[in-house]
Amino acid sequence: MAGLLGRREGGARRLREMLLGAGPVLAPGAYDAMSALLVEQAGFPAVYMTGFGTTASLLGRPDIGLLTMSEMTAAARRIVSAVDIPVIADADNGYGNAINVMRTVREYEAAGVAAIHLEDQTSPKRCGHMEGKEVIPAGTMAGKVEAAVAAREDPDFVIIARTDARAVEGFDAALERARRYRDAGADMLFLEALRTDAEIEAAAAAFPDTPLLFNWVEGGKTPPTSLARLTELGYRLVIFPVSTLLAATSAVQKVLAELAEAGTPTDAVQPMPALNDFFATVGLPDVLDLGKRYDHG
Repeated sequence: MAGLLGRREGGARRLREMLLGAGPVLAPGAYDAMSALLVEQAGFPAVYMTGFGTTASLLGRPDIGLLTMSEMTAAARRIVSAVDIPVIADADNGYGNAINVMRTVREYEAAGVAAIHLEDQTSPKRCGHMEGKEVIPAGTMAGKVEAAVAAREDPDFVIIARTDARAVEGFDAALERARRYRDAGADMLFLEALRTDAEIEAAAAAFPDTPLLFNWVEGGKTPPTSLARLTELGYRLVIFPVSTLLAATSAVQKVLAELAEAGTPTDAVQPMPALNDFFATVGLPDVLDLGKRYDHG
């Protein structure tokens, strides 16, 4: 009952400990508190707050930099309050210059997240697997990483530096940018939208002593890669930003199609949880018991 009794503290420390484990940490994407709760109940050790999914959930629009920092941190706070596992959050490009990045770090920390990733795109940014991205100078981004590291109050708070340069400047340039961001103090590196298995392997070989994030996007520019292969290469964190969003979209579309055709959703709801099962999922019995505990009337 994280939402009522207070979130479990020390998420950043717990995430760092997980990243030292034998295999990659798997963090499915969540676009709201409910999807985050389901990730936790499925037994995953961490959850990833996806900017792609958050934009779709809040606005019904694509991930092209439409949400503000305040909207994103408010979404992060709701997700953190719903679960006890560490939350890794998309912080886009930090919402401005190095000074803006410092405030961004403080606001995400205050929201209770364990880690954020910052990217080197210009404003407005866009999803890493879309065309037409642009990147800021590498030195400017290195300064933003330095500012992020300086701003965090909890030394365990994980700063992940993401480069989108592969699509703009090529693979070698992306590697060089990643090196600069590592040297600027990033705890983990995220080379977005790698194009081939060879690039996935070369990125891992280039940073044997630096934790790497792998972004597993259905239908994205990066080829699907098995968990066994990612483990072999040494990737430390694997996020699945759109899996739950795509699954939810498909399920809702099926129900609505049935409702439109038949006039009721009777046939479509057969494989779904019963209402009482859903009550249990969102903790209704625990909430009612808690209310009785403090009802002295």
